[in-house]
Amino acid sequence: MAAALFTEPRFNDDDAAREHLEALRWPQGAVCAHCGGADRQSKLDGTSHRPGLYFCGHCRSQYTVTVGTVFERSKVPLHKWVLATHLICSSKKGISSHQLHRTLGVTYKTAWFMSHRIREAMNIEPEGQLGGDGGPVEVDETFWGNNGKHQPGARSYHHKMKVVSLVERDGTKRSYHVPSVNPKTLRPILNAQIASNARLMTDQAGVYNKIGKDFASHEVVNHSIKEYSRGDVTTNTVEASFALLKRGLIGTFHHVGEQHLQRYVTEFDFRWNTRTKLGYSDADRAAHALKNIGGKRLTYRRTDA
Repeated sequence: MAAALFTEPRFNDDDAAREHLEALRWPQGAVCAHCGGADRQSKLDGTSHRPGLYFCGHCRSQYTVTVGTVFERSKVPLHKWVLATHLICSSKKGISSHQLHRTLGVTYKTAWFMSHRIREAMNIEPEGQLGGDGGPVEVDETFWGNNGKHQPGARSYHHKMKVVSLVERDGTKRSYHVPSVNPKTLRPILNAQIASNARLMTDQAGVYNKIGKDFASHEVVNHSIKEYSRGDVTTNTVEASFALLKRGLIGTFHHVGEQHLQRYVTEFDFRWNTRTKLGYSDADRAAHALKNIGGKRLTYRRTDA
């Protein structure tokens, strides 16, 4: 992020940060966080009222723009939340909680919790199926974690954490942390997320042979003979996305436990799905995350589980 950007009001002043958040979440005016009412909403700006407080004429409740969001009841200044969201969204390989703690001037524990709350905002329910226009969808799996050094004789990937990713060519990506890589585990995911008229593209892994029959075609590149593309048949796109994920996990986060892996995978998916090639700037990406903070309250107990 350019140094000049740090001086923007929303990153330094709570009132400016609140106005920025209200403009993103309530473009047509305040909406009650309790009953969803969009009219008869009044701003309470008396000397005894806290900043950003609204009153709903329907349910007669008071609320602010952070009620019902991942920012609710946080003691961290709102402008630091907005800055943290921008930093995470603009960092191609992620930003560690240690770096956030140093940049924002909060404790490491607070920065860690903030990171997970922001990842929760990045968890956006996908719409429709991939490859609905009959185009190619690349599928592959990757592995993370214990490299087997402390398990004599371990040769396979059985002991590692497993992630399967589905990438629509020139489109979006959906990734899932799975307990195992086999047809029983993968078939429900692929059938739910990929249109039946799509062209499925994978490497030569046998796990996809039977699953491939569920789609218009199943085309394979054979990496064992150093084949990486054949015409437009390739898995290079999904493998490129894995390269970013692995660089982040290895170079930025270092240690990611299995209970949190899906959140990190979701973070990288979010940035991939809002990448520059699809027309997003860093500011657009951060705004997209901030628009989706509602209905995702995350407590420390749930995060630490």
